[in-house]
Amino acid sequence: MKNSINWFEIPATDFERAKKFYGKLFDTEIEIMPHPEMKYGILPGDMENGVTGGIVEGPGFEPSDKGPLIYLNGGEDLSGPLSRVEEAGGKVVLPKTSIGSNGFMAHFIDSEGNKIALHSTK
Repeated sequence: MKNSINWFEIPATDFERAKKFYGKLFDTEIEIMPHPEMKYGILPGDMENGVTGGIVEGPGFEPSDKGPLIYLNGGEDLSGPLSRVEEAGGKVVLPKTSIGSNGFMAHFIDSEGNKIALHSTK
């Protein structure tokens, strides 16, 4: 097994707002994936060789700050994406924090109310 995670989905109640939030966070356009029953956007990533996921609005997808915590790739230094969280409509709840030889982490609440984290080496 290469990775213990191969895909994740972040729930949204307002797809366009979530798409705008994650587009700003990653400083990129979120690619729309057509789906017959849901609104779906793909987050940036290498779908052939790595892990990525999407934002989704649809039945059964309810944002929460109490479920599993997903760590998104903060690039080389998570300070960049973290600096865009509040401007994009989210809230930083744990600032950039050292985790020793494992790098740095930070937690935020996204535009939909999900608690999400960032990780980087610097």
